[in-house]
Amino acid sequence: MGRLVIPATGRAGVLVSVEIDAGSVRRGDQVMIGGWPFTVRDIVALPHGRKRLDFGDGESLIMGRRTVLWAARLRNPRIR
Repeated sequence: MGRLVIPATGRAGVLVSVEIDAGSVRRGDQVMIGGWPFTVRDIVALPHGRKRLDFGDGESLIMGRRTVLWAARLRNPRIR
């Protein structure tokens, strides 16, 4: 994968695949659900360790504590 610059934010980095759960999901993560890409816009904590992920298109998903997904995440290799 090559270097990627997001014009709206000016952030640069490399897209990497990461395994996420309710404790490690971040805003900006891009997840594939049913073959459709969704970008996490907001995260709301719910009882019992669950999280509600709100996506940029208005859709949402409640992620259970043990739910595991794969996401594409923008990572700057210069920052550790």
